[in-house]
Amino acid sequence: MWLNRFLNAILKTKEIPFQLLYVLKTVVFLLFFATFSCQNSTKVEKEISEIAVNLNIERFDQLFANSDPSELPTLKQNYPFLFSKRYADSVWINRMSDSIQQLQNKAVDSVFDNFSSTESEIYNFYQHLKYYKKALKTPRVITVLSDVDYRNKVVVTDSIVLIALDTYLGAEHEFYSSFYDYIKQNLNKDQIVSDLAAAYAERLIYQPKRATFLEEMIYFGKQLYLKDLLIPFKENNEKIGYFPEQYEWAQDNEFYIWQYFVEKELLYETDRKLLARFIIPAPFSRFNLELDSESPGRLGQYIGWQIVKSYMENNTTPLQQLLQMEATEIFNNAKFKPKK
Repeated sequence: MWLNRFLNAILKTKEIPFQLLYVLKTVVFLLFFATFSCQNSTKVEKEISEIAVNLNIERFDQLFANSDPSELPTLKQNYPFLFSKRYADSVWINRMSDSIQQLQNKAVDSVFDNFSSTESEIYNFYQHLKYYKKALKTPRVITVLSDVDYRNKVVVTDSIVLIALDTYLGAEHEFYSSFYDYIKQNLNKDQIVSDLAAAYAERLIYQPKRATFLEEMIYFGKQLYLKDLLIPFKENNEKIGYFPEQYEWAQDNEFYIWQYFVEKELLYETDRKLLARFIIPAPFSRFNLELDSESPGRLGQYIGWQIVKSYMENNTTPLQQLLQMEATEIFNNAKFKPKK
């Protein structure tokens, strides 16, 4: 109401040129919208901060490292899902004294000597998740070692979450020396909640049909939009797993990336080679241009993220409905305009 009165008063001022009035009106509107959005966001975050989460992170990695063979039966009783029946007890007993296992224990202890900051981020994540999924029952969150299985850093089920701490020791750790750089860059502890959010997003998003390039982009766009809601305390580059300069490159070239996708008629293309070029982890995206080596990988995910954000900014769709919507419906109503 105050905005309309203010603008009407300005419009009655004949000395101000019409073009300037139009610009001024637009600026005031944007300021009002930004202020309203900020106030609404602050209100939501305040509500989230008051949500109680019964979280107790179980450091199984330490329990196993500090146990002797006589304590194995108790460990198996408390964590039966971590001990495959295919292996005799002698296998686990030998592992307790195995030199490689001890080296992994030492490495994890050195990086996670103070676990409080990581625990705080995980708690914050579950507060946000519970706000958007009120029926959620907080699972048992258990830290383990996985022999550096970076393809399964986080495993999520309804009642149990496993976090492999030996896959978060830092990009330069000696355990990762044989890995490609684009893999190593996300093997750090700051990435734990981002991977948690991604694992939950996979469970929450219903989009069985992912035949076209557009459907793949929108699927990952939904994942990244969920991260905006579930881990707003993380930087955007951390949500997508980019270095800051990689995220900046994607922002600076958003218009040209989109122009390439459209001009090459890729949106409804079903060629699965596009996944390797623009969706799945890779050292860079493949436009088959000289600038390829300058680009980060997974730019299809980045563009999908911008489309989904644009859709939610221009529509009043409930989150649960968004997560189940067809990609084409989101795209057709997104009013997506890439930044130039």
